[in-house]
Amino acid sequence: MRNKIYSLLEIGNENDNSTSFDWYDWFMMAAIIISIVPLAFHSQNKAFYIIDKVTVVIFIADYILRLVTADLKLKKGLKSFLIYPITPMAIIDLVSILPSLTIISGGFRLLKIFRLLRTLRAFRAFKIIRYSKSIKIIIDVFKRQRRTLYVVMALAVGYVLVSALLIFNVEPDSFNSFFDAIYWATVSLTTMGYGDIYPVTTIGRIVTMVSSVFGIAIIALPSGIITAGFLEVLNDTDNEETKE
Repeated sequence: MRNKIYSLLEIGNENDNSTSFDWYDWFMMAAIIISIVPLAFHSQNKAFYIIDKVTVVIFIADYILRLVTADLKLKKGLKSFLIYPITPMAIIDLVSILPSLTIISGGFRLLKIFRLLRTLRAFRAFKIIRYSKSIKIIIDVFKRQRRTLYVVMALAVGYVLVSALLIFNVEPDSFNSFFDAIYWATVSLTTMGYGDIYPVTTIGRIVTMVSSVFGIAIIALPSGIITAGFLEVLNDTDNEETKE
């Protein structure tokens, strides 16, 4: 029975080559999407209340079933039942459930805390990762290209720090703190340039132009790397399906 439950819960299970359990994936994805609909409205009504309670029951049942089959997933014996609750996806599951279980008593401070906790329900959107095969492919792409992306990330951080240091020294009157310079360098890296902080001297503008050009180049690097990795994963997937 537990093996059947595990096959039902885990998409892409190598012991389950059929699509007989796809309905569960679609059901959970629908429940996740429906559960976050009330977050798009300021006002709450009875329908939203019912949606919240029904979906949270579904998520609790899903969490319990995953905890019960944790040893089959993690393959670490009894330790699996202790390790599973602190895994990233389990934490997201728990965080998405807890706000709906919060009991609010009187007092405006508690109501403010409730409003803060209520926003945590947006984490339900991340649960969709577990049920989407396409998203699992994208995650696989990032796993394969992680070393290259780490290098690009380090390059971007270095660019931000060097640009911030340069602009902070050539434009001391325009940037009150080094953090302001880092903020300017970051928005320049992304080529957004909000215009709330900008250089006024000629040398400062030259630094800005050079930074913008390098920013475009740095931003373009991850796009090419991810695209190449995505094509590689798709080719591997196609080859595996052909062999089968």
